[in-house]
Amino acid sequence: YTQLIMEHNRSGHNKKTMEGPDIIEKGHNPSCGDDISLELKLDGDIIKDAAFTGVGCAISQASTSMMIDLIKGKDIQEALDLVNTFIGMIKKEISDEKELEKLEDAIAFKNISNMPARVKCAVLSWHTLKEALAQR
Repeated sequence: YTQLIMEHNRSGHNKKTMEGPDIIEKGHNPSCGDDISLELKLDGDIIKDAAFTGVGCAISQASTSMMIDLIKGKDIQEALDLVNTFIGMIKKEISDEKELEKLEDAIAFKNISNMPARVKCAVLSWHTLKEALAQR
C-alpha cells in the first residue's frame, strides 16, 4: 500500500489549477501544515471534474489525488457516500470489505488509524470535499 501512496503523491495528475471551477474550497491542517485548495466543476449534480493545488505531506497529497480519481463522474450523493465510507474506515466504524471496495485505491489508507498523527493528513481532503458540497 505504501507504494500506491507514494505513486499518487509523485504523479500529480490531479494537482493543477482548473479553469473556471464552480466551487473552490480550502482545507488546512494546522498540526502538520497541509494546505489544499480543492476545485470542482459541476454539471448539475455530477462532479464533472476536480483538481487541487497546495502543499502537504505525501499522505495528504496522495489521499487528495485518490479521492479526486474516485469522485470524477459521480453525482454529489455518491461522492458524499464515498466521503462517509472513507471517514468511517479511518475511524474503524466500517470494516466490511465489500463496503470498502468502492474506495478503490483509497483503501490503502485503511491502517492509517494506527498512526493517529497521520489521520488528519489522510482525511483533510475528504472533509474539504464535504464542506465544498455542502454549499450546493
